Amino acid sequence: MANCNRCPSNEKCSRDKESCMIENNELNNVKKIIGVMSGKGGVGKSSICSLIAKSLKRKGYSVGVLDADVTGPSIPRLLGVRDKKVSYVDKNILPVENHDGIKVMSLNLMTDNEDDPVIWRGPMISGVVKQFWTDVIWGDLDYLLIDMPPGTSDVALTVMQSIPIDGIVMVSIPQDLVSMIVSKAVNMARKMDINILGVIENMSYINCEDCGKKIKLFSGESTNKFLDEMNLKLLGELPMLNSISNLSENKAEDENLKSIFDLISTIIIDDLK
Repeated sequence: MANCNRCPSNEKCSRDKESCMIENNELNNVKKIIGVMSGKGGVGKSSICSLIAKSLKRKGYSVGVLDADVTGPSIPRLLGVRDKKVSYVDKNILPVENHDGIKVMSLNLMTDNEDDPVIWRGPMISGVVKQFWTDVIWGDLDYLLIDMPPGTSDVALTVMQSIPIDGIVMVSIPQDLVSMIVSKAVNMARKMDINILGVIENMSYINCEDCGKKIKLFSGESTNKFLDEMNLKLLGELPMLNSISNLSENKAEDENLKSIFDLISTIIIDDLK
């Protein structure tokens, strides 16, 4: 495999070097890699991945986002690069940069029409995701975030085996059924010896516009039970806000949302030290 010294996980790696599936691009120096994962779709995973990236960038770090959700690539819209296309240097790919300076790689940045479906079988999709790590010139990055596909599919397994992830953030919503599905993703990551940084609970509550009271949409007992049983840390609870759903329209971020994610990103940074 390519030079282990370029691997972010080199110092703590316990893999057999001869059987390690991780390949690294010699042109890259990525310090920390964070996967953002959910047990199922529709819980706001990609939006949360984008908001973490923006928060890290606000703190002065160099940041990239790898869109591994190949069949549902929403990262280009969320980060405002839907009209851009990647370029090439020899056999390598140059990611695009958004207005914040965040580097972005997604299959939608390589196609003529973002509405074109990806009608591929699992091995082809997995191969493309692996190339987004090996063939893309990310350069020097403090943090690379990976927007992973929902569930425990072949692509999620490829990401965990082929990319040296330092930690995973799980995204959930406060429902028993979703918690059960997220548990599968948590157990998968742990079997792959990947650190779970914690859980972000989306759609957790709404703020009453009249009295300011925080109204829980679902009982919090199931969430607390889930966190205790799975030995997971709650990184943050997100309210239902139009500003989250409006990210793809490039509208200004809600200041309250910025504060929440600045706190979440601080926790993540401290955990990865």
